[in-house]
Amino acid sequence: MKKYIIISTLIFTFAPLLSSGQINAKTHLRLDTIYANDQKNVALFFPEPIRQGITGSDNFVFTYNRDKEQYFGLLQAKPGNESNLLIINKDGSVFSYIVRYKKQLSKLNYFIQKTSSIGNEKPLVAATASIDSLDKKIDNKAHSYKKFCSYLINRKQKIGRIKKRNEGIVLSVENIVFDKDELYFHIEIKNKSSLDYDLNFLNLSVETRQKGKKKSLQKLYKAPVFKYNMPLKIKENETARLVYVVPKFSLSDDRRAVLELNEKNGERKVKLKISHRFINHPN
Repeated sequence: MKKYIIISTLIFTFAPLLSSGQINAKTHLRLDTIYANDQKNVALFFPEPIRQGITGSDNFVFTYNRDKEQYFGLLQAKPGNESNLLIINKDGSVFSYIVRYKKQLSKLNYFIQKTSSIGNEKPLVAATASIDSLDKKIDNKAHSYKKFCSYLINRKQKIGRIKKRNEGIVLSVENIVFDKDELYFHIEIKNKSSLDYDLNFLNLSVETRQKGKKKSLQKLYKAPVFKYNMPLKIKENETARLVYVVPKFSLSDDRRAVLELNEKNGERKVKLKISHRFINHPN
């Protein structure tokens, strides 16, 4: 008798749990219903531009601009059975609705929230992983640049006498080193004046000297892919040591590299010309 009571108790205890599991397994995503007719336009506004809009039946028509990105589309319907509407946004977000014909409409505008999306056609996890991988590569590259630039400054190797002075400001290129696909310019700026030097910009460019009666210069800037120890201010009697990393390039005899140092709110500017032989024969 006692065994019968225990078994009965267990059955009644776990019965609600079994029923709950069965209900959850049968639960399906419930789609919202949008009503339309052939007398008025029903406008649907989405959080991203519409890339594709498809209706499941011919008695429903969804129009949107296929040539120019727009955030809204228009729905019309003729009398008939209900159907469905599938929308895909530019970012891959998917929206799905039941659409029905209704003679009298109480709502003409639908502002769709991002949270209403039923999913995404793109593998977001994979995309996130790809972005993370790219960020990691960028971080590794920056770390590699920093490490090599620090090494060059501490090495104190020189390539030659490349120096220019103006009003106590001395600009020099201590070394030019080739590594992999880049040139590393080890630059020094000495402030031997009695005033602090606020740096406006330091540009590297290539100039082509045009021969003939009408001499002119063509200038092409070389944007660094990395800057190391770039100062904003150089105090009096101090020296700033920095490195510019630029993609590898070479120069012909009629071309030269130029470093231009410009003072913020001042006139102490220095222009340093670098011969093609230093560029073509780096350390």
